[in-house]
Amino acid sequence: MTDESPSNAQSGSSTSFDEPQLNLSAEDVKPAMEAILMATDEPLHAADFARVLGCPVEEASRLLDELAQEYDEQGRGFELRRTARGWQYASRGRFEQVVGRFVTDGQTAKLSQAALEALAIIAYKQPVTRAQVAAIRGVNSDGVIRSLSVRGLIRTMGEDEESHATLLGTSALFLDYMGVESLQQLPPLAPFLPSQSAANSDDAAQWEQRS
Repeated sequence: MTDESPSNAQSGSSTSFDEPQLNLSAEDVKPAMEAILMATDEPLHAADFARVLGCPVEEASRLLDELAQEYDEQGRGFELRRTARGWQYASRGRFEQVVGRFVTDGQTAKLSQAALEALAIIAYKQPVTRAQVAAIRGVNSDGVIRSLSVRGLIRTMGEDEESHATLLGTSALFLDYMGVESLQQLPPLAPFLPSQSAANSDDAAQWEQRS
């Protein structure tokens, strides 16, 4: 027999598992939507915002429409675009030539270290999503992925069944640059990884220095 009454047990359960309230002011809802849009690499539906912000779907949809209209009226270089896949930020169409020049500027030059990292991850783990690339690199990779896409080194490979995120893979042009006919001919990664014995030796050396 316990001292806890059924009502207290139920209350305790509610306190343990209920998510904390956001307590956003009316003025903070739109900026919160902008923050979410900046943090995601995939289109979002009004229902996604409604679920996170705790507001009706109709209200979220109305605020998204207002945001898109505000950007249009302000003549911003980007727009809030709604497609069949959801809402997302995009460069405004009239600046496509400028953006294209920026992305492809120095295309004959060597890839940056960040681009090489992202390309290696895509090549060896494909098909892979943007979020997975970012998780492995530990940093947002949207910019370098766009650059690799414009250069024709990567391509889309459908959608992930669970997250519906776009899957990425390498292109035929990538194989041409690598001088191979298939992904199976890519060099194995194992020789470039530290051996277990070497890793253990390093750990032992570090332990001795601390002792």
